[in-house]
Amino acid sequence: MSGRLEGRIALVTGASRGIGRALAKRFCEEGATVIAVARTQGALEELDDEVRADGRGTLVLVPEDLRNAEKIDQVAAALYQRFGKLDILIGNAGTLGTLCPMSHLKPKHWDDVLNTNLTVNWQLIRYMEPLLRLSDAGRAVFMTSSVGKTPRAFWSAYAVSKAGLEMMVQTWAEELGKTTIRANLYDPGGTRTRMRTSAFPGEDQEKLPAPEVHCEPILDLVSPQCDKQGQRIAFKDLA
Repeated sequence: MSGRLEGRIALVTGASRGIGRALAKRFCEEGATVIAVARTQGALEELDDEVRADGRGTLVLVPEDLRNAEKIDQVAAALYQRFGKLDILIGNAGTLGTLCPMSHLKPKHWDDVLNTNLTVNWQLIRYMEPLLRLSDAGRAVFMTSSVGKTPRAFWSAYAVSKAGLEMMVQTWAEELGKTTIRANLYDPGGTRTRMRTSAFPGEDQEKLPAPEVHCEPILDLVSPQCDKQGQRIAFKDLA
């Protein structure tokens, strides 16, 4: 690896599996210190074992449920005390919820999806922006989906949460003005993940790209040289 993230401090949510896991590992390989956040401690520990075996970068495990806003505040305070800044924020954690007609969705399922996919990311913006401002080139990337842009029947809360996420991130990007922070959205499209299997159980996963294919495009977005701001980048458009 080229060490493109040497000395950078990165926070990745949903780091225990899928794209988040691939990014956490790759960022470490590129020399970053990665704060890996996920609810599954066992999966985080397995990732830590792999990173230690590779001998590049540093992984800091945070087995927390960020749906509790107090946890995000605590993580932000700990980051400031230990590192004094944050260079990279990856808002990757998400939940699919129940795919069903909008009128059939139970209120508790609606609340969970909107909280996980939208409110948690707002809280990340709220608490992490001051740390990103302390970086010489703060970079934030949030994972979105095509259903946040184009309506799709039965995707109900998930689609609404992604549409809200896109507006939120692009609004924030407008507010960042002449700061050194850049905030963008990334749509990975169909990828070999557990969430994809839940959404399309009959699909041949082997025909889908692995999570690791998204590391290069996202590395470009989190590099200090990136000048994109408030953009929506789709993997399918990069080929």
